[in-house]
Amino acid sequence: MARVFLLSPANCSGERAQLLFSTRAAFPLARRLREGDVPLGEVMTFVSGLYFRGKLAYAETFGIPLVITADAGLRPADTPVTLAMLRASARVDIDAANPRYRRPLEQSARAVAARLGPDDSVTLLGSIASDKYVSVLLAVFGDRLTFPGDFVGRGDMSRGGLLLRCVRAGRELDYVPVAGAIRHGARPPRLERIR
Repeated sequence: MARVFLLSPANCSGERAQLLFSTRAAFPLARRLREGDVPLGEVMTFVSGLYFRGKLAYAETFGIPLVITADAGLRPADTPVTLAMLRASARVDIDAANPRYRRPLEQSARAVAARLGPDDSVTLLGSIASDKYVSVLLAVFGDRLTFPGDFVGRGDMSRGGLLLRCVRAGRELDYVPVAGAIRHGARPPRLERIR
């Protein structure tokens, strides 16, 4: 059985993304982007930090990672992206009502669904509290779409920390169907500090 993980994207119009776009940025990732292309997962990890790093590490450990993009649907984490591609993506609003976001996501999700075997599953590693991912993905994957139940009530940093702890322990979380799930809940206890 294969598990496909759908990783919600980082905000490519935020402050950290603007660092990448700066022509004065001298750090290695920015220089590499100006000179050519860089894997999508590496860029999203830089832009988002702990949360995306946790999602990517978890998905690579336990299944197949696909990144939800603002304008190109689902893409493998190792997809090469350029600075021009990132700038174009930053101009697209991630909103289920926006056809520039929704259409590519629907098309790529249908392509993934067509390749799934009967025992394969799809898990969203992202917020299920808003419809910007859920409404589009549920329409394609239906009951096959799951999410980690431990995400309910957690903020982004807590989710990232939880995912990295699971990778370190070699333990997968329990998944529950998105359809009919409780999407908002009480904040769980803080994660224990790693010593």
